[in-house]
Amino acid sequence: MNRKQVTLVVSFFAAMFVFVVNKTCSGMDSEQGVHLFILSGQSNMQGHRPQEAFLPAVQKEFGEKGVIVVQDALGGQPIQRWYKMWESPEGERPKTTGDLYDRLMSKVSAAVGETKLASITFIWMQGERDAKMKWSAVYEQSLRGLHQQLCDDLNDEDIGFVIGRLSDFDLSNKRYPDWTAVREIQVKVADSSPMFRWVDTDDLNDGLNRAGRPIANDLHYSADGYRVLGQRFAKEAIGLVKSEQ
Repeated sequence: MNRKQVTLVVSFFAAMFVFVVNKTCSGMDSEQGVHLFILSGQSNMQGHRPQEAFLPAVQKEFGEKGVIVVQDALGGQPIQRWYKMWESPEGERPKTTGDLYDRLMSKVSAAVGETKLASITFIWMQGERDAKMKWSAVYEQSLRGLHQQLCDDLNDEDIGFVIGRLSDFDLSNKRYPDWTAVREIQVKVADSSPMFRWVDTDDLNDGLNRAGRPIANDLHYSADGYRVLGQRFAKEAIGLVKSEQ
């Protein structure tokens, strides 16, 4: 990937929210640039704590001053709150789309500043709400569109994309009618480009949750499951960055 200087022009209200970032490298202008990792999605991304496994892994690979990690997530949200051109299967457009994307990008802008970036990787864990609302018919277009939206805004067509596939929570589609359809779309999109990858989560939703209560085949992941999720995100993200070096 060519070295680049990325200037982000987005609304700034990051101070209203908490974000995770390796602050020691903000504003750093190293010769090779810094690797930016952007993590977002709904509840299972919200449950992920980058400092447990993801951040240590990427810092070990690229150095403590070689990475910026920004995460912003909110439970129970459909992809329309990130993808601004979202339309329902009936072709209807909601009044508001992309508000969570703007929130995320304000945090990215605050974290990056004038830092030279060597690479950008987008890590996505979402889809439960769309499966519940029976919106799989437009999920592939929305997922691809979200990635392209980010590429356009950051002026970089080589943004890596790591997708956390929905777990085995409802393979019978009884509670979330489009569960397996969304799972299949996530894999299809991930397999469509050498810059895209997907992460398996089927074994992460059993054990003890963060409150210490036992769970089995749950919608959300166990405390250990979230740590493993971070490890898997990091492995795939690192692999994408190294494949471009």
